[in-house]
Amino acid sequence: METPRQPETAPSPQGDGVAVARRKFECPACGGEAQWNPAKHALVCPYCGTESPAELEQRDDTTVIVEHDLATALRAIPDSARGWNAEKVSVQCQSCKAISVFDPGMISQSCQFCGSTALVPYEQVKDAIRPESLLPMAIAESNARDLIRAWYGRQWLAPNGFAGKASTDTVKGLYLPYWTFDASVDARWTAESGEYYYTGSGKNRQRHVRWSAAAGELTHAFDDDLVCASLGVHPVLLRKVEPFPTQSLIPYDAGYLSGWTVERYQIDLVTSAQRSRTQMDAVLRTLCATQIPGDTYRNLVVDATYSNQTFKHILTPIWMLSYVYAATSYQVIVNGVTGSIAGERPWSWIKIGLLVLLGLIILAIVASLES
Repeated sequence: METPRQPETAPSPQGDGVAVARRKFECPACGGEAQWNPAKHALVCPYCGTESPAELEQRDDTTVIVEHDLATALRAIPDSARGWNAEKVSVQCQSCKAISVFDPGMISQSCQFCGSTALVPYEQVKDAIRPESLLPMAIAESNARDLIRAWYGRQWLAPNGFAGKASTDTVKGLYLPYWTFDASVDARWTAESGEYYYTGSGKNRQRHVRWSAAAGELTHAFDDDLVCASLGVHPVLLRKVEPFPTQSLIPYDAGYLSGWTVERYQIDLVTSAQRSRTQMDAVLRTLCATQIPGDTYRNLVVDATYSNQTFKHILTPIWMLSYVYAATSYQVIVNGVTGSIAGERPWSWIKIGLLVLLGLIILAIVASLES
């Protein structure tokens, strides 16, 4: 866990407390806007293919990822920590409510998350809190397509033509907003510990429980508990492709976002902190339960004290495919760093019914042979 730094003393990226000019990343050859290319790990012009000499933030042994004191941040976020440090345009989908942030001139005609064309300009009262660290997209688009095609092939009992309907031509690269939370916890727990004992024998053998009081203490440190601030991606899918390797975070550099769509956070810091506490409480309860002696337990009560609570706002990359099959919307997502994949798919109830019928026929044949 990094040493926390208070938000109100955090300097602007230029260190002078003034607004930073929003940069464009021009190609040195043709003047077009260079874009981050994960395959080449460089800014590359999409028009002439020239690699930009611009130096982007890298991670090394001296890299420090800033974390902020949570209690202080909940009271005030300074304006110097807001904005994208690059020219951006925001639109909101009127269907799924996702807010997408684009480079000027690259605004999509449909929502990157659900495919709806009902997009309207989004004007916020203040800029979003700028992430101070990110994970660059590492999986190239060609690799993402290969992973999605392989995923298609593993979907048994899908309707005929499923893979053709869910074309990989619509795969999109996105950066999602996350909050991460750290905390130290000291907990005391009490419970009733149960030990099994048996009476009788044979068919009359019965199991009983002998209860006794138990108590203990536990100290635990949470590091980078993740809470996604996206409304555009289905949370169940995200949980399946997490975790993101936050130990590889680099300081925020708008160059890594050049040419990519970024989702603005829509779950604020207060709500995210509450969700993180709920997640931590659940983990802590499980850890305490493992300390209870005996064969079973009941009436577990955990009294926890949280301290050293810090947070940071980060961006993580994914590849996403949104498709519609039989009037139902589905998503497939690929972790843009690790390549983990998860997706939603339709089921062929005809195929499932035939499979169940085949199983019943086999059971009937086996039963007749044994009789």
